[in-house]
Amino acid sequence: MIDNIQGLLLDLDGTLFHGGIMIPGADKLISGLRSKRIPFLFVTNNSSRTPANVAAHLSAMGIEAHEQEVCTSSLAAARYIAEESPGAAVAILGEEGLHRACEEEGLQIVTDSPQYVVQGIDRSFTYDSLTRAARWITGGAAFVLTNPDLMLPSDDGMMPGAGTLGAAIEAASGVKPVIIGKPHRHLMNYATSRLGIDPKDAIVVGDNMRTDIAAGVNAGCRTVLTLTGVTTKDNLEQYKEWTGVSPDFICNNLAELRNLLGV
Repeated sequence: MIDNIQGLLLDLDGTLFHGGIMIPGADKLISGLRSKRIPFLFVTNNSSRTPANVAAHLSAMGIEAHEQEVCTSSLAAARYIAEESPGAAVAILGEEGLHRACEEEGLQIVTDSPQYVVQGIDRSFTYDSLTRAARWITGGAAFVLTNPDLMLPSDDGMMPGAGTLGAAIEAASGVKPVIIGKPHRHLMNYATSRLGIDPKDAIVVGDNMRTDIAAGVNAGCRTVLTLTGVTTKDNLEQYKEWTGVSPDFICNNLAELRNLLGV
């Protein structure tokens, strides 16, 4: 059992649910954390949904969740820009979650001459979008990418993610973006700041070695891998080799995770 837990950063898809189906024990895990008054946040690379949307999705599956408990890559990206340049002019290539996050941080959303181009998943992305973004960035605008996911699951199969669109913009502009989401540290640092704790006192829980666990390690957090999604017993060693990182703890399922956390 882990003692003196200051805060948990919980991944969502693959850790607490698969698509629209709750992973067994996810509801008991969250209720246990609440009863023990252990601080936690739901942390996701998803840039399209607002925190309210994410909380509603969890609640619909029977996992109690509230808007203020959700950290998205859009929120972290908007905060990153606002801290660097308060009130900056930003051009957004993204969806509702990213637009709302930038508005709430007091950023000025523009359609020409931006100081920043901030890009997430954008299912209305076009050749014109690519052209404008590349011209703005080569003209001096900073390039911020919410998350580097190349492919995402959908109801009818895999689809390109924000990282694939970002790769096209990078190729066209010749400029690498600042990447906010997992496996980079910015999203985890944003989440720990929300909890008011040092990253070394946080525990990252997730199913994906390449994103969740790597992000935890990069941010200086402790990590717990759940074998409930992307990473399995069969591919664990290969993922360790690919990422160059290892989790501090491994749980086969959420019942084992509850025991580890004492909830």
